Amino acid sequence: MSETTAVSAQPATEQGFKRSLGLLDATMIVAGSMIGSGIFIVSADITRNVGSAGWLIAVWLLTGFMTLTAALSYGELSAMFPKAGGQYVYLKEAYNPLIGFLYGWSFFAVIQTGTIAAVGVAFSKFTAYFVPALEMNDANVLLDLGWLKIYPAQLVSIVLIAFLTWINTRGVKEGKLIQTTFTVTKLVSLFGLIAFGFLLAANSDTWNANWSAAWNMKRMTTDGSLTPVLGVAALGAIAASMVGSIFSSDAWNNVTFIAGEIKNPQRNIGLSLFLGTLIVTVIYVLANIMYVSVLPLAGIAGAPSDRVAVAAANAIFGNIGTYVIAVMIMISTFGCNNGLILAGARVYYSMAKDGLFFKKAGTLNKNAVPEWALWAQCVVASILCLSGRYGDLLDMVSFVVVIFYMLTIAGIFKLRRTRPHAERPYKAVGYPFLPALYILMGLTFCTLLIIYKPKFTWPGLIIVLIGIPLYYLALRNKRK
Repeated sequence: MSETTAVSAQPATEQGFKRSLGLLDATMIVAGSMIGSGIFIVSADITRNVGSAGWLIAVWLLTGFMTLTAALSYGELSAMFPKAGGQYVYLKEAYNPLIGFLYGWSFFAVIQTGTIAAVGVAFSKFTAYFVPALEMNDANVLLDLGWLKIYPAQLVSIVLIAFLTWINTRGVKEGKLIQTTFTVTKLVSLFGLIAFGFLLAANSDTWNANWSAAWNMKRMTTDGSLTPVLGVAALGAIAASMVGSIFSSDAWNNVTFIAGEIKNPQRNIGLSLFLGTLIVTVIYVLANIMYVSVLPLAGIAGAPSDRVAVAAANAIFGNIGTYVIAVMIMISTFGCNNGLILAGARVYYSMAKDGLFFKKAGTLNKNAVPEWALWAQCVVASILCLSGRYGDLLDMVSFVVVIFYMLTIAGIFKLRRTRPHAERPYKAVGYPFLPALYILMGLTFCTLLIIYKPKFTWPGLIIVLIGIPLYYLALRNKRK
C-alpha cells in the first residue's frame, strides 16, 4: 500500500475500548477467521462442477485474487475510519445510514451468526470420529418434531459457541490468546499436511492423469461419469463453484470490526488484511494442488460426505489419516469460531451507538467488551444451529455478501469524490484499476448466479430487504 506524505497521528482510543492487539494478533484474526472447515470439504463440489484439475485450481486462484484485491482496497477505508464496526461504518460513511444498517442487519440475521453456526456444527461433526454418539443420523436423534430434528451434535455446537462467547466476555486479551494459539497451530498443521502429501503420497500417474485434459470442463457425478460443459454454460459452472470457495475465503474482513482495539490501526489493519489473506490464499491453492497430486479427480468429486481432506489424509497416512484430519478440523473450527465471535459483536456495538440496534448492545462491561452484544449473537447462532438451515442460509447470502463487498469497494470511488481532502494514511493498491476490476468480477459472479443458480440469490435479497422496515422502525424508536 502506498503511504501519503502526511500520516495522521495515532487516533484517540475509542471510549472504553483498549488497544491491546498488535499486527500479529490482527493477522491471526484475519487468517483464523477465514480458515474453518471449507478447505477440507468444498473442493469436492467444485470438482463436480468443473471436472478438471486446471479449472479446480483456477477457481481457487480466482477466488484468492478477488479476496486479495478486496483486502488491499479495504486498507484505505480502514485507515480513514479506524474504529469499531468496520464494513458497517464504511458503508454508512460512503453512502447513508440505511445502507450501513442493511449490512448490519444481514450480518446479525445470517452472515455472521450463520457462519458461526455452520462452523460450530462442523466442529461437532468431526468430533464424532472420536465420539460416535455425535453422528447426525437417525440413531442419535434426541428430539423429532417432524419438521425439526435435534441431534447431540447440535447441542455440542451450542455449548462450544456459548463457551467461546463467555471467554470473550472476559476481555479481548483472552480471546486474543485463543485466536493466536489456535491459528498458528492450524497454519502449521495445514502446511504439514500439504508437505506430507507431496512427500509421501504424490503419484506421478495420478498427477499426469488429472492434468491430461486440464482445461476441458466437464460436469462430474460422484460415480465419475462426465458431461461436457460447453460455451457460456462454463461461466455458470465457475460461478456455482465459487459459492463454496468464496464461503471458504470469507470473513477476512472481521479484523476491521475490532479496529477500536488494535494498536496503530491506520497501519496494522491494512497490513494484517494483506498478510492474512495472502497466507490463506497460498495455503488454499497449495492444498488443492496436493489434492490433485494424491487423489484422482473422481476420488475428489466422490469423496464420502465431500470430505476431500480425509480421503487425501488416508492416502498419505493410512487409516489414521481420518483422525489426523478430524483433529485438524476441530482445531481449525474452534479457532475460527473464536475469531468470528470476537469480531462480530463489535458491529452490533457500533449500530447500537448509532441508535439502530438494541441499546444494551452499545455498552461495554468491566472488561471493556460488548458483553450484551456477544450474548445476543450467541443466541441467534444457537437458534440457527438447532434449525439445521444454516447451510441453506449461507448459500442464499453468498450472493448478498459479494454485493456488499462491491458496494464497500465502490465507496472508495465515492469518498475520493465527496471527501477529496480527507486524510488517507494508506491508499488502495492499484487504484482505480484493481478496485474497479473487483467490482467487475463481482458483478459477473452475481449476474451468473442470477442466471444459473437463482435459488442462491433471491432468498438472500429478501433477507436484506426485510431490513428496510426494521430500519425505519429503529429510527422511530430513536426519536422517542
